[in-house]
Amino acid sequence: MTRRLAQVAKKVGVSEATVSRVLNGKPGVSAATRQSVLSALDVLGYERPTRLRGERARLVGLVLPELQNPIFPAFAEVIGGALAQQGLTPVLCTQTKGGVSEADYVELLLQQQVSGVVFAGGGLFAQADAPHDHYRLLAERNIPVVLINASIENLDFPCIACDDAVAVGQSWRHLASLGRERIGLVLGPSDHIPSRRKLAAAQEAARAANAELPDVYVERAMFSLEGGQAAATRLLDRGVTGIICASDPLALGAVRAARRRGHHVPHDVSVVGYDDSAFMTCTEPPLTTVRQPIEAMGRAAVDLLCAQIQGTEVPHSELLFEPELVVRGSTAQVSTR
Repeated sequence: MTRRLAQVAKKVGVSEATVSRVLNGKPGVSAATRQSVLSALDVLGYERPTRLRGERARLVGLVLPELQNPIFPAFAEVIGGALAQQGLTPVLCTQTKGGVSEADYVELLLQQQVSGVVFAGGGLFAQADAPHDHYRLLAERNIPVVLINASIENLDFPCIACDDAVAVGQSWRHLASLGRERIGLVLGPSDHIPSRRKLAAAQEAARAANAELPDVYVERAMFSLEGGQAAATRLLDRGVTGIICASDPLALGAVRAARRRGHHVPHDVSVVGYDDSAFMTCTEPPLTTVRQPIEAMGRAAVDLLCAQIQGTEVPHSELLFEPELVVRGSTAQVSTR
């Protein structure tokens, strides 16, 4: 305690007695000094006294990997609206190539004394081999955190996720029912946890159907239209006639690849996306995809976060939501032409 008082006092430029008065809720300290002491506690990594924990700013960090994929603005809209209903204000943090890192955003959010942080879809928490020190820093400081769409071992945070196994099972059975025998996958990087789950689910679906999923029918790509096009081109060269993709932009890239190879979509090659993000009904052909229940997931994430902010214990486990296959024009029976 003495060491903590001394460090905080030095950081703020006040006496140890002043710091002690703030920590013990005693009068005689200006509001500005009191706030400086609390900020110094956060910056130095010390836990606030229980009665002071609710005095963090009414801000919540919302960390997204990108905004080009329409699914992430959709999550931001739902989560932002739900936070506003709770009197909380979202601070949007979007990663860009060569820009501010996720760890830098966490440091910034800590400096702003946020009440909590929501990490949605595809951040470093979704990568098993990525550095996770900044998540542990949040845990050490007792900052409420909720993860969306990935759960990493040894990160003891509640997690909201769409059930990848169900999603891929739906997609696989749909393509198989259309007579597709050579089904390939376009997934994210090998350390991307949702993609690992999708691969395991596809392997299980293949076994259940007495079919095969050779390694050459699985391609990895960055989550972009161009990445999907490149990966799908390689699959088409290997004779694949049905492609399951880990996101809608990847699926649109696969459709483009098929067309540039002279194939008809959906009769020669059928493509299934993932997310059912905005405008997938407006593509040509309209995209068959697996819909994530974004509204329910986003609101559940905010409920879990608010419960933690209010000091309620919540299960630090994964809450799975059921996806829905939406059949449109990018899948059809095998062509008999």
